[in-house]
Amino acid sequence: MKKLSERVGTFTDSVIRRMTRISDAYGAINLSQGFPDFDPPQAMLDALSKAAYEGPHQYSITFGAKNLRDALAAKYDKATGLTTNPDTQVIVTCGSTEAMICAMMTVCNPHDKVLIFSPFYENYGADAILSGAEPIYIPLVPPAYDFDPSLIEKGFQEGAIALILCNPSNPCGKVFSREELLVIADLAKKYDAWIITDEVYEHMVYAPHVHTVMASLPGMAERTITCNSLSKTFSATGWRLGYMVGPEEVIEAAKKVHDFLTVGAPAPLQEAAVAGLQLGEEYYEDLNRLYTEKRDYFLAGLDRIGLKHNIPQGTYFVMVDISDFLAMEQFSGWSDLAFCEWMIREIGVAAVPGSSFFREPVNHLIRLHFARQKETMDEALKRMAKMAAMLGNDQAK
Repeated sequence: MKKLSERVGTFTDSVIRRMTRISDAYGAINLSQGFPDFDPPQAMLDALSKAAYEGPHQYSITFGAKNLRDALAAKYDKATGLTTNPDTQVIVTCGSTEAMICAMMTVCNPHDKVLIFSPFYENYGADAILSGAEPIYIPLVPPAYDFDPSLIEKGFQEGAIALILCNPSNPCGKVFSREELLVIADLAKKYDAWIITDEVYEHMVYAPHVHTVMASLPGMAERTITCNSLSKTFSATGWRLGYMVGPEEVIEAAKKVHDFLTVGAPAPLQEAAVAGLQLGEEYYEDLNRLYTEKRDYFLAGLDRIGLKHNIPQGTYFVMVDISDFLAMEQFSGWSDLAFCEWMIREIGVAAVPGSSFFREPVNHLIRLHFARQKETMDEALKRMAKMAAMLGNDQAK
């Protein structure tokens, strides 16, 4: 047999999606892969039903249906104060996953360096490898997940041509403040670098924190490529609808990459998505209230059973500290991956090992999500209480 490419040996399959497969095999409650157990808005479901019978069923324009690009540009302009041309500055992609790899393949040459904050969504490392780039990791330091600006500057001095920014950050829930973003922006301008953002959790930000779109900052519209998605905002992760917004010269080049990666996103789903974007500001306000309630409810449950965790500023993820478990003789020498596999088998709850998100040797964190109905969260907390009781927490028994 001939050898396979070297690149496929430099990264693993998605640990997140692997946890879902194991969870399904054991019938566990899946708090690993971040998707809700409730439906998209009724307006989108009605529009999808109509599209099923009336179409469109054939290819849309490769870079996205006109009415969807118009709606996305209008939403983006409201958030940024910019004026975006939907014909030359917007691409509809197959999820933000495609948007990110498309952006990186558009701006990166082989052996270019890119800066990635750690912890990071696991796709970014693989995206760097697939686009031929070399990642330089900048640590976000717990518990506040702060960063050292001098390390960013050092990375740019070493030749990094772009920085990938997930805001709000998956997995740690950090929301970058405007002041932090201005520091990053000033360095990007100083070293003439790109900022590629992942902003899929923009509407899941918890007071007093506020989401700021990087492209809205002074001088950043011309050097920011915004990757986003409808999946989380409209509880439609299986629809695989994402988008890119950026400077015209970047988007025109990215259209070629997108065309040969996927041709285009599903036409009937694009048509149905327009109905979601027409819901108005009250929808996003209700969504934020919903997830604020879910966060507070789930974190209170973790506190009640005695599991240590961070307090996410955004997203629907929480990092749980399993140090006390790993110090027990029963789990001596275990990795966080082995612990998550044990949780699925013995506790009936699926989590993601934190090590899959960190460049640093982190083995004591797991990621859970709370995009679940209260009944689902209650059952998950009930099961995890049995686990917490192993630590001698009376309330968990």
